[in-house]
Amino acid sequence: MVIAQVWRKALLRKGVKQFEQVVGRLGPFSISALLLTLVLLFAFRGEAIIDQPLVIALLAVPILIQVVLNSGLAYWLNRRMGVQHCVAGPSALIGASNFFELAVATAISLFGFQSGAALATVVGVLIEVPVMLAVVAVVNRSQGWYESGMRAARG
Repeated sequence: MVIAQVWRKALLRKGVKQFEQVVGRLGPFSISALLLTLVLLFAFRGEAIIDQPLVIALLAVPILIQVVLNSGLAYWLNRRMGVQHCVAGPSALIGASNFFELAVATAISLFGFQSGAALATVVGVLIEVPVMLAVVAVVNRSQGWYESGMRAARG
């Protein structure tokens, strides 16, 4: 973290354009590193997931409820407040996200691949990603409903 911040400040001293070029070049590598981490987690924890369905359910159900309720609440509140649809969709996703990618990295760093914390974060990713994709589908399909409610609220 310290190295990243020092590097960031050094790049920004060279200018925003230089910073953005480096970030743009690193983008594919960061996504690849995240995907590799998830593949390794599934490889190391796949057996635990299959062998402990009750534990997985105890982890998954609250995450599912939280994501659905938070995204729905954020989307509805944005509509009630008259926020444009193009802002409300991302707002619903951000409100529902648990940032499991960060949790995965933290759990592995602090507790190791074989830990219960790593297992919980893997389950989080397994639940959150498909539910977030479903939220995106709902937000995209409900744009007419969303905008009709805003027109009615404005009178």
